[in-house]
Amino acid sequence: MPRSNNAVASRTRRKKVLKMAKGYFGARKNVWTVAKNAVEKGLLYAYSGRKQRKRQFRSLWIMRINAGAREHGMSYSTLMGALSKKGIELNRKVLADLAMNHPDAFKAVVDQAK
Repeated sequence: MPRSNNAVASRTRRKKVLKMAKGYFGARKNVWTVAKNAVEKGLLYAYSGRKQRKRQFRSLWIMRINAGAREHGMSYSTLMGALSKKGIELNRKVLADLAMNHPDAFKAVVDQAK
């Protein structure tokens, strides 16, 4: 019985990976074995990056809230503690937006917390 190698599916698979490697530097864009490794690594970075983006945004919001709170004589932690005691349920994303773009509204929130 003759040997079967399923060239159509193999070529399709390779073309898919090489298409994903488009824009890479040097052999990473056109040599199959190098491109395959580069694409796999890139997909791993993309997966972990989607998780890191959430952490980075939370960190950014906290920095902005802290800066806004310190303008009104409070630290971030005391502000968040006071907000939770008063039952004001604004998330960090909204508070950071208020601190950056609507300082008067943020001042009202801080005064409510005090």
